Amino acid sequence: MSGEKNGQRILVVDDEVNISDLIATSLRFVGFEVRTAATGSQALAIAEDFKPHAIVLDVMLPDQDGFEVCRQIRNEGIDVGVLFLTAKDGMEDKVAGLTIGGDDYMTKPFSLEELVARIRALLRRIGVVEIEHDDEKIRFADLELNEATHEVHRAGHLLDLSPTEFTLTRYLLINSDRVVSKSQILDHVWEYDFRGDAGIVETYISYLRKKIDIFDPPLIHTVRGVGYRLKVPSEQ
Repeated sequence: MSGEKNGQRILVVDDEVNISDLIATSLRFVGFEVRTAATGSQALAIAEDFKPHAIVLDVMLPDQDGFEVCRQIRNEGIDVGVLFLTAKDGMEDKVAGLTIGGDDYMTKPFSLEELVARIRALLRRIGVVEIEHDDEKIRFADLELNEATHEVHRAGHLLDLSPTEFTLTRYLLINSDRVVSKSQILDHVWEYDFRGDAGIVETYISYLRKKIDIFDPPLIHTVRGVGYRLKVPSEQ
């Protein structure tokens, strides 16, 4: 619920105060405890005391770049999720960030809703979130995924999903308020080391439709030229 603390601490590092304040406000609204820093040295000092679960880390900082900050954090053995935030969208920057210990990567401009969803997914993925019983389930319409039992139900029926189908369903669920592209699905379901083409996404979406959308109404929708999203057909 908005306004209620969930116990997770996030450090936002960006030298553009308007951006860091906007991110911090959005994260606080959904329950995170947030601190901000404008330089790499500030980030390292705050991280030591604040012990964040995740860091939203801008690559371009005035004293040292975010890659170097991440490298120092990893060298010091600090267990924290790192999401790089940058205006650079080149593949070499993405690969560099992930190679030196980053967990995710977003480019500016970005959606605050997507940023929140990415942070939540990151925290779940690296296992630093204590999930309460009521939060073990992710729901959309009559589709329900249980994180604890690794089960998915639709209309009360248990679905027989492969591990990849489960991960894909989960990614669609945590992003149910937005369209996700094939490249985003490749990155988050098949991980960054997958070098296949987007055709595998179409194949697995087809598999899921044959299991999830045998029930009415169909929930998995193609947004032509963009990607996929979960949607109840009556929604406009």
